[in-house]
Amino acid sequence: MRGLVGQRSDTVLVGLDDGDDASAVLVRDDLAVLSTADFFTPVVDDAYDWGRIAAANALSDIYAMGGTPVTAINLVGWPRELLPMDLLTEVLRGGLDVAAEASCPVAGGHSIDDPEPKYGMAVTGIAHPDRLMRNDSAEVGLPLTLTKPIGVGVLNNRHKLTGEVFEEAIATMTALNAEASRAAVAAEIRAATDVTGFGLLGHLYKMCRASGVGAVIDHSKVPVLDGVRRFIAEGNVTGGSRRNLDWVRPHLHTDAGITEEELVLLADAQTSGGLLVVGELPGHPIIGEIVAGSGIRVR
Repeated sequence: MRGLVGQRSDTVLVGLDDGDDASAVLVRDDLAVLSTADFFTPVVDDAYDWGRIAAANALSDIYAMGGTPVTAINLVGWPRELLPMDLLTEVLRGGLDVAAEASCPVAGGHSIDDPEPKYGMAVTGIAHPDRLMRNDSAEVGLPLTLTKPIGVGVLNNRHKLTGEVFEEAIATMTALNAEASRAAVAAEIRAATDVTGFGLLGHLYKMCRASGVGAVIDHSKVPVLDGVRRFIAEGNVTGGSRRNLDWVRPHLHTDAGITEEELVLLADAQTSGGLLVVGELPGHPIIGEIVAGSGIRVR
């Protein structure tokens, strides 16, 4: 929130200041502890899939910092008078299965009675302090790599309106960013973030602002899930995506021919999106580069 600053301490390596994906606290010269939390209302109808998506999304913040998750706890809001507890069991089972895939034990949690269901996790991870990937470390001249396609916000909105199930969207949202994170750390990449609620443009702008640099995106290089552009043309756009675009628009420069629909797509609010990495990761598309100056140019 505006006006809030983090506690100043020599042991706080990453705090509130730059809106990074997780906090990082130095506990030993060769060890930083990472901490994050994320939870949200259902994005799909299937309880088990929602649990998997929410867990992958929470774990992603640790991967975006170049860390390894070591433990998690469940965060639950549940309308016990409206929805059966068996349904919650399915949500938690989905979270446990994804956490097990990440070799991250779920060691407890907390629940409250809530008129609207919510689920997520608080996750603790570890990393070497010299190998952290951060928002404020982007360097001019390096390429931008994106590890997952965008458009899940559009498909989730379409799912809510029509009941259509998009297996490709579920697959990408439940896929862990673990492998991409390990590859980035091995390549000595120092700047990365994951693409979630602020969309590609929003998260890239936050990184540029923190690093004092600008960026160029080649919109034709950005991977997009099937059907997304057609659904945008039909009006399936979330309010969050439009707010994302409105927020970043004062810092946005577009080449001739870039449509409003394309910008809305680039601002699409993602759930459990990929890593946006400053550097090259083999096997993943380069979508732009870091440049001198400020703001984002879309070409």
